[in-house]
Amino acid sequence: MMLLLLDEMDQLDSRNQEVLYTMFGWSALTDSKVILIGIANSLDLTDRILPRLQARVECKPKLINFKPYSKDQLVEILQARIAKASINSSDGSVIDNIAVQFCARKVAATTGDARKALDVCRRAVELAETDSLGNTQDPKSQKVGIRQISTVINGVYESANLCPQDGDTEQDDTFPLQQKLIVCALLLLCKKHKCHDAALGKLHETYSSICKDRQVPAVSQSEFFSLCQLVEARGIISVKKNKQIRQTKIKLNVQEKDVEFALKGKALLSSILQRGLTK
Repeated sequence: MMLLLLDEMDQLDSRNQEVLYTMFGWSALTDSKVILIGIANSLDLTDRILPRLQARVECKPKLINFKPYSKDQLVEILQARIAKASINSSDGSVIDNIAVQFCARKVAATTGDARKALDVCRRAVELAETDSLGNTQDPKSQKVGIRQISTVINGVYESANLCPQDGDTEQDDTFPLQQKLIVCALLLLCKKHKCHDAALGKLHETYSSICKDRQVPAVSQSEFFSLCQLVEARGIISVKKNKQIRQTKIKLNVQEKDVEFALKGKALLSSILQRGLTK
């Protein structure tokens, strides 16, 4: 018996899905000794990109849904990682326990993704180190507290950060208009086709059409890809690279209703969402 485990299975997504169909076919062969286990972020992955598997009973995969981590589970994971990192620290734990609890509660309330919780802590440590540069006489100033955790979460992961909290301008330094237009275009495509992602080529075409209709200067496809990476750094979208840049998959990481709520206060963006796609 051979157990074949594919982690991040969606990375094998291709135009004809030959690789994935072949692998799933191995376990369906007569007297096959192959057990295939695939791990992916999307539970409906096989339904969306491998529809032919549903036509054959022997090939139809069994789906197991692993629930997001709870607050207590995230606390346990974070504390274990922090304990390892603190072994080489003369100041003990690098993050206050109350800050760990705060981080876990916030992430559990949104995605329950342990990787995001760890990333929040990493960014918070970097922020604390930056803050401590001007205060070298107080080593405790390097310890991460709720302030640093809150700053990272508010600045990167909460959908409310799609728009600034103050003012009413369409263009702002924290989230430029061009990046907001990318999010608008992706949201409209996802709603129209009832999906969670889009190919970069199609997304750029939609974005360009919106810009032309609203008389806003559009950027080239190569610059558009760079902008997508900047939006990804905010945690709003995910970019899955492909050898052909047009086939790069752009996935929306936040709820559609949260995007609409965050952008509805902006006249231009709100009108784009209300009008939808005409083609």
